[in-house]
Formats: sequence, C-alpha cells, structure tokens
Amino acid sequence: MTTHASHLRTDISGNTEDVVNRRSHEPAYEQICNLLREKISKGIYLPGSRLPSESELRRIHKVSPMTVRRAIQLLLDQGIVTTVQGSGTFVKAPDLGGATFSLNEFYDIFKDQDRAKVKLLEARTLKADADTAARLQLSEGQRVLLLRRLLLKDGDPVIFHKEYLIYDPFRPVIETELEVTTLYGLFERNGQTCLKRGNLTLEAMVLNPEEAGLLNTMPLQPAFRIEHLFYDFDETPISWGQFICRGDKLRFKTMVGFDLSR
Repeated sequence: MTTHASHLRTDISGNTEDVVNRRSHEPAYEQICNLLREKISKGIYLPGSRLPSESELRRIHKVSPMTVRRAIQLLLDQGIVTTVQGSGTFVKAPDLGGATFSLNEFYDIFKDQDRAKVKLLEARTLKADADTAARLQLSEGQRVLLLRRLLLKDGDPVIFHKEYLIYDPFRPVIETELEVTTLYGLFERNGQTCLKRGNLTLEAMVLNPEEAGLLNTMPLQPAFRIEHLFYDFDETPISWGQFICRGDKLRFKTMVGFDLSR
C-alpha cells in the first residue's frame, strides 16, 4: 500500500476523521488521494458507490476546493474512480469487457536465446493454393515460400510454426528476415524491421496427430493457434502463417479492476 502522512482527529462526539498532516512533505492532495485509496481498498467505499462530495471532503480535511479537485483528478488518472455530471464521483467496478491480454507469455518462451532454439524443418517453394493466395493477395498458382519450424526450449519442442511468404527470385530471403517472421524482431522494440503492421488471431484448438508428433505430445491435447498476417510499408501482405503452441507451455493472464497495493 502506498504510504501517506496523515493523522487522526477525534471530535467531541467520538467520531474519528482523517486529517491532512500539514507538516508532511507530501502534498495535501496526495494525502487525500491515498486516504481514499485506502478506504476503497478496505471496502469502505465499494465498487459503484459514491465518494463523499467535494464539499464534504473539504470539511473533513480542512482544505481548499482546488486541493480536493486535484485529489479527485489523481484518482481519475489512476483509473480508480469515474465522475458523473451532477451526481458525483464513483468507485469504478471491474470491467471484464475491457480486459486485455498481452503476448509477453508467448515471447517469454523463446526470448532466452541461450535456451531457446529454432529448428528449420522445411524450406521450399510451391504453388499457392486458393486459401494462401487469398491471404497474400496473389493469384492461385503463384509461387510462395513455405517455412516449417520448431521452437525448442531446453531441447523440448513448444511451438510449431508454419508460414508462407511472398516469393521473389530476385530477392532471396535472408536470416534476419526469417527471425523477424518468428515475431522475435517485433518484440525487440529497439530493432529494425521490414514490417509495417500485422494482424494476429488467437484461437483455442486441439492438436492433430502431425502437430502432436512434432510437439512431442499426444493428439487431441489442448493448444493455442496464433495466426499472423504481416504487411510491408506498401500495405502488401508479405507473410501469413500460424504458431501452434502447446497448451501446457503457454498461459495468458491479465488483471481486471485496479491494484491498490502499490
């Protein structure tokens, strides 16, 4: 819990109120913000409930209207409360619809390059079928480059990657491009990439016998499929493929609501 410098005052009726510590180096508005955070954390103000009005907070803490407004604004900036015109300030309820998941868990599988290795299973050109041609905005039968790879961590296969790239006989695919298409380059924010953007789709699935064999597990085991479609700076698709990830090796987690322990 964020510490704050305040003390308690007991009035003649025996009620205890939080009072701003005037001798603290912490600004009064931060003290008030932290006192309200503490009460929200303890469930004194529940999600959806209204906080004391600005006039009530001014009376309780013996501060100016500007100080109260700054305290409320700090809670707003932290995403803990919301204001309703003419009604007051309310504690936010957890928003399940706004939950988002990052790919950090996916990246963590192979970012340790001392323990994670890429094993190339296949690299060849072939004629694009109807589905591949549609994804890459090609004519059916145009040549594409097929790559099939395994990502291993400590020698254990955890991700199978199958990818189709635009084939250009006058521009050979080089190793740096192969690394970018494994997503590693996209995670390294300080690196350069030939990609402008990408669309990623995450789906739950079960492994077929071929995928299970490559990933050293049993068929019908749960897995995640991350389908990707990458574009260059001309808005032309250059790569389409799928990462098949063992379900026992990949987890996605996030937090809803707000963490008041900090």
